[in-house]
Parts: sequence; C-alpha cells; structure tokens
Amino acid sequence: MTVSLDVARPLDAGAVGAILSQATDDAPWLPRVHSRAQEIRFAADMIDAGWVQVARKNGAIAGFLSRDGADIHGLYLDPAAQRQGVGRAFVQAAQAVEPALRLWVYQANKNAQAFYRALGFRETQRTDGAGNDARLPDIRFEWQRGAG
Repeated sequence: MTVSLDVARPLDAGAVGAILSQATDDAPWLPRVHSRAQEIRFAADMIDAGWVQVARKNGAIAGFLSRDGADIHGLYLDPAAQRQGVGRAFVQAAQAVEPALRLWVYQANKNAQAFYRALGFRETQRTDGAGNDARLPDIRFEWQRGAG
C-alpha cells in the first residue's frame, strides 16, 4: 500500500471535511463548535486557498495537512492511517521547503504534543484558549531548521 502526498482538489473537500469531523468525534475533550456542513465548507475554502495537501492511500484520502507558508493550520488523519508515518511524512515535507514552521496544539492533545516534539518542535507559548474557537487552553509550537 503506497501513500502519496498530493495537492488537494476541489472535489476532495468532502473527504477532508469528514476527516476533520471524525477527529472532533474521536476527541472527547474537544467540543463540537462547527456543524459537519461547516467543516466541509471550511475544507473547501482551505483547498481553494491552496493550503491543503492530502495523503492518498489506495486512491482514498487518508489525511491532510493545511498549511499557509510557515503556519500549519491542521494535520488530521483518518484513524486507519494513524501511526503509519503519514503525519511524519506531511511534516517532513513541509520542513524540507520551509526554514521555520509554527502551529497551535490543544493542551489536552497529549499525542499531538509528543508527535511535534519528536519532530523537533519547541513549545514557545501557552494560552487559556480565549483566542481559539473551542475556547480550550492551547500551546504554540515552533520549529526552525538548524535549531538544536
């Protein structure tokens, strides 16, 4: 089974939105603040902006990375594609073309924190969550090429 990373196409919005919705459903600590229809529309807007790269496995979308330059807005995988190197491939591809990357992770998302730390990201800030849609405390992580 080969996984390829490709630029998302407009018709991928439904699959991207479904993966985003599944991630919300699978995180009991994460409140649903957007409807599934809003998440598909959000996915379509990110795709139209050119921010989304998808992982295709056997023709199906297994995950996506949303990135605007150095800012990673989201990395979500279908549960069946987790812990298979897909997320790492997304981040390493971004690290290959950007000298620095930054993102936010909810403090409750311990798996994401460990994942980004393992890829060389460092915590730079914590907030009470007042600035995000879910109103959950979060952490800013940054990575810089050549940093220790």
